[in-house]
Amino acid sequence: MTVWGPIVLIYLLQGFTLAIYATIIPGPLLAFLLSQALKHGWKRTLPAAFAPLVSDGPIIALVLLILTQTPQRFLDILRLLGGLFILYLARGAFLAFKESGATLKAAPKPGRQSLFKAIILNLLNPNPYIFWSVVAGPILISGWREEAGFGLAFVIAFYGTFVAGLAVMIIAFATAGRIHVGAHRGLCILSAVTLLAFGLYQIGVGLSAIL
Repeated sequence: MTVWGPIVLIYLLQGFTLAIYATIIPGPLLAFLLSQALKHGWKRTLPAAFAPLVSDGPIIALVLLILTQTPQRFLDILRLLGGLFILYLARGAFLAFKESGATLKAAPKPGRQSLFKAIILNLLNPNPYIFWSVVAGPILISGWREEAGFGLAFVIAFYGTFVAGLAVMIIAFATAGRIHVGAHRGLCILSAVTLLAFGLYQIGVGLSAIL
């Protein structure tokens, strides 16, 4: 295997890991999608799983426009901080594993046009801005500067896994009225362990670049 292979695998795994976390940890978007699935069924709600592909475009463009104008040393520091933030996310995933109840529930909410509402909700949600500013943005820029394919691999792995994960959650919730605790706990612990590993990796990369 060439050097390109192991490196692109790291970016793919980072995208996959962060997407699993974004999918399983309760937040405004997930709560909305599950509510819509419960009320309208999975067929009508499923298109809303693609909302991040639409809403995150302007967010990514804005964040990358700012980050690409900053000195490399600032990006190295930001990468270090991103690693610390990933460790914080790992802690959240582990707590979610410990506190998982019998089901993952969402109260039904009225409404139509799920995709449009999900896009607006995500645009007004501060989490994507924080995520792309502190964690994903520096990873994407670092990969792109090293080799364009690395940056693309990260983005494809993240959004491919994220959209697929949201779709699975919508279908599971609409058909069963809940998310089984065993599956949810398993994903939480998987997310916690992999986030811990990549958080430490990001910190190591950041420190090596700064020192």
